[in-house]
Amino acid sequence: MRLFILGFMGSGKSKLGKKVAHHLELPFFDLDQLIEEKEGKTITRIFEEIGEDGFRLIEQTALESLINQHSDFVLSTGGGTPCFFNNMDLMNEVGKTIYLKLHANILFGRLKSAQVKRPLIANLTEEELKLFIEQKLLERESYYSKAQLIADAPNLTANKILSLI
Repeated sequence: MRLFILGFMGSGKSKLGKKVAHHLELPFFDLDQLIEEKEGKTITRIFEEIGEDGFRLIEQTALESLINQHSDFVLSTGGGTPCFFNNMDLMNEVGKTIYLKLHANILFGRLKSAQVKRPLIANLTEEELKLFIEQKLLERESYYSKAQLIADAPNLTANKILSLI
């Protein structure tokens, strides 16, 4: 089984993904972590050096490579992964997709203390961060909503994800 966990940054994809993978006895992968290991650089450094467009090409290659190399896993995608190229369609074709849906206010609360580690929001004021989250959620919702399973994520647990699957 291939399970793709997607959602906006700060939605808990990695935290829940690890727990679900443990319960299913499947390997867990974090797409951003795979990219950092392969490139030998942080996501922030990649963004600085080649911009978002360059990063998205690397991300697509990493996603396809993982799919080609493994038939069973749980993957935490990057927040934007489903929104570029044919990534969302590909994930739906080869596995199960679950969208961890959170309201913008909850995401803001989670992200304002972690901005430094996230290149797309690192230099935003609080007001800019709120606006960024609202705008990006609106842009990405059409991709996220293509997920086979949609879970309201504020109080989501690994057991609830397992019951949805």
